[in-house]
Amino acid sequence: MRKISREQIVNTVKNLYKEAAISLPGDVQEAIKAAYEKEEGISREILGQIIENQKIALEEKIPLCQDTGIAVLFVYWGTEAIYEDGDLMEALNEGVRLAVKEGYLRASVVDDPLFERKNTKDNTPAIVHFELTAGDKVKIVLAPKGAGSENMSSIKMLKPAEGIEAVKAFVIETVKKAGGNPCPPIIVGVGIGGNFEKSAILAKKALLRKAGKPNENPNFAKLERELLEEINSLHIGPMAVGGKTTALAVHIEYAPCHIASLPVAVNIQCHAARHKEVEL
Repeated sequence: MRKISREQIVNTVKNLYKEAAISLPGDVQEAIKAAYEKEEGISREILGQIIENQKIALEEKIPLCQDTGIAVLFVYWGTEAIYEDGDLMEALNEGVRLAVKEGYLRASVVDDPLFERKNTKDNTPAIVHFELTAGDKVKIVLAPKGAGSENMSSIKMLKPAEGIEAVKAFVIETVKKAGGNPCPPIIVGVGIGGNFEKSAILAKKALLRKAGKPNENPNFAKLERELLEEINSLHIGPMAVGGKTTALAVHIEYAPCHIASLPVAVNIQCHAARHKEVEL
């Protein structure tokens, strides 16, 4: 068995959050540059400003966006790895806490969602999803998720008989209603199947795929292409000023589901599609 220490967890989460706040993955940068080359007029100018903002953020080591998000962590824990230093959740949250302090990230989490809404002042607690995997490795993926895009996300429990056309209509309508609120160009994560909560997690995970990389299932890959074409035909465009690029990519993840269900979740991500990962 391989031991994973508290120090490893804390430092890993801290560094992932700090780095994710100031830099975009290379695939997202390339997708934005490709969109820039296709656009014209004010739409092109806006994408140019987004690219310049990325450059400044990285050079100055300052956040890409004032909304440094709520920290969403996917932790893939090998069954041959053990943690002996107390509460693992505490270590994950300590990493978030230190990142906010050292990286001067905005504190955006309230402890009570409905009544007092008191700010926790350190972006804890994080949203953490655990999955057990084979082997002795631990992989941590951290995605700061801002409210502008998250608030535009949606979920619907369709009837199986409604089929693919109902799925497409729901995704398109969700993007249309979102308009400029999620700061397009966006990445659209779609989760199909599982159950109510599983479909939402699938949609979130879909956002972490390399931008534009198709689903390995050819049927879902075809649906991704069709949805991307229809979304971009809406001409919402960068920051909703019109244009050819409303979405950089549509990613679908799916899972088996009950014979009487067809859950569909849409999780929208803004152009600042921040995420970082590391394997311990």
